[in-house]
Amino acid sequence: MIAISTAAPPPPQRSPRRFGLRLLAALALCFLVGWGVREMVLARQLELLRVQTNHHTEFYRLSLESLLSRNASLPLIVAMESRLKTLLQHPDDDSARRDANGYLLDVKDGADLNAAYLLDKGGLTLAASNFDQPGSYVGHNYSYRPYFRDAMAGKLGTFYGIGTTTGDPGYFLTAPIEDKGEKIGAATVKVSLENFESALARSGDTVLLVDRLGVIFLASVAEWKYRTLTPLTADALAKLHESRQYNDRELPALDVSLELQDAHQLVRMALPNAPAQDFLAQSKKVGPLGWSIVLLTATRQERQNALLAGVAAGFAVAFALSMLTYLRLNAKRFSERRQAEAALRRAHHELEQRISERTADLLATNASLEDKIDVLKTTESILRETSDHSVQAGKLAVLGQMAAGISHEINQPLTALHTFTDNAVDLLDRGRFGEVRQNLEFIKQMAVRMGHLVGEVKTFSRKPPTQRQKVRIAEVIDQALMLVEPRRRQVGATIEVPPVAAEIQVWADQQRLEQVLVNLLRNGLDALAEAPDKQIKVTVSDDDRQVLMSVHDRGPGIADDVRAHLFEPFFTTKSAGQGLGLGLAISRMIVAELGGRLEARNHEAGGAQFTVILEQA
Repeated sequence: MIAISTAAPPPPQRSPRRFGLRLLAALALCFLVGWGVREMVLARQLELLRVQTNHHTEFYRLSLESLLSRNASLPLIVAMESRLKTLLQHPDDDSARRDANGYLLDVKDGADLNAAYLLDKGGLTLAASNFDQPGSYVGHNYSYRPYFRDAMAGKLGTFYGIGTTTGDPGYFLTAPIEDKGEKIGAATVKVSLENFESALARSGDTVLLVDRLGVIFLASVAEWKYRTLTPLTADALAKLHESRQYNDRELPALDVSLELQDAHQLVRMALPNAPAQDFLAQSKKVGPLGWSIVLLTATRQERQNALLAGVAAGFAVAFALSMLTYLRLNAKRFSERRQAEAALRRAHHELEQRISERTADLLATNASLEDKIDVLKTTESILRETSDHSVQAGKLAVLGQMAAGISHEINQPLTALHTFTDNAVDLLDRGRFGEVRQNLEFIKQMAVRMGHLVGEVKTFSRKPPTQRQKVRIAEVIDQALMLVEPRRRQVGATIEVPPVAAEIQVWADQQRLEQVLVNLLRNGLDALAEAPDKQIKVTVSDDDRQVLMSVHDRGPGIADDVRAHLFEPFFTTKSAGQGLGLGLAISRMIVAELGGRLEARNHEAGGAQFTVILEQA
């Protein structure tokens, strides 16, 4: 098949740098428009929020002013009661005290007050509405309170604080009681602001009532009550201690840069158990004591709205730029399409001519391909024959290696059998039966030796079935030590086995695992035959998945040229007649069938170490 190009000539390539500059300019324009829209929308949103918070703050201020002014005249009225003057003039008169207590209780209940009580000119409480209750004011001196001092100075005393007797906070109003132009005492009423505070909490707004020193004494957020906006000065702390306004409570600071003035401010602070965020703070002065009511309104929603508006504006600009780019590219593509159609017509005309020219070339190519296919088939046949010869040669090499090993090991026993048989016949003719018996014993030993050699070859060539089950490592070690005991005594070596926990088990075939361990121990004993330190150590360790059983001998170790061939069949470093070199190959085969592995290395303390690693049961 012949490929013919029908496309128009490619347009000139744009400069990557020029394209990058245009893209950066477009992104910058989108960002600037989005940022500008975001700022405008945020300013508008915050202005609307200012108007709303101003109305809410004014509502809370008027509510509190109404509550305070509603009770402002009450102590003046109480101060005019004659029963109170009578008790002040006769403080030891029990009847006058009962009348004053009853009157104050009626005032308290009728006006829904927290308490009402009478102070003499020294600040000692002579009568109170709670005269018959635990924590009564009667007998307590409150001359240290500012409201009492103001009353004795002829003014209406006002004060908010925590009661030093009851521990209940309240708004205190005190009026002087005069007799013949002399101030003989004062009448005090205590108004609770708990209902106002509860209403703030239910409103859902974050509202604070702060005194002139910056102490928050009412709040819709309970955790902020009795905290300060900024750390208090030493003078402020001294004044609070003198008046016991907050009963010597600790007043930790929120450390917020908030100015108490009739204005809006943006502050950043964190509500309890919440991350820091921006608030619009509106504060207004309220009450005769220089209090400020502060409304904190989160600006998160307004900022999100402004951000969304900015993002939308940025995307709108990006969309407009994309549409302009699309229209420009579309016009350019239309022009290119017309050029491509003209080029296609020319290509069709050329195609008919080129097809006729190529047809002859294809016929010649097909003939050449048929010749190459014949050559390829011949080559494949030669490769198959070569492969078969290679496989056969490999088989012969393995058979030759096995035959050489077996013939070398069996040749000596066969020669000995021939000699001992001739000797036995000659001794029988001579009637020397004792020596005949001895020759027969030698013949038996040679037969056993040849049977052992043949057994090793059969074990290597045949794969008996393996049945894995739970096997105790301690039992395997004990059995293997018993089997190698004759060889250990012959070598004169010692085998050290630290105690092995009885619960250590592996998944294995006990007899085959014993065969592996016996083989490793025998190899170690053979290595110690000429060694000065005839010691072998068998150790066992385990983790959650594996058990490691190591055999470490103090022999000469594993030579570098031996390590690569250590587990090969028929490879041995022992002298002739000492083995076929199948022990380690068979041991590795057994361990692999048991799902483990057999590793060998030279120990850092000297000698060789073989480690069997199996799955823990």
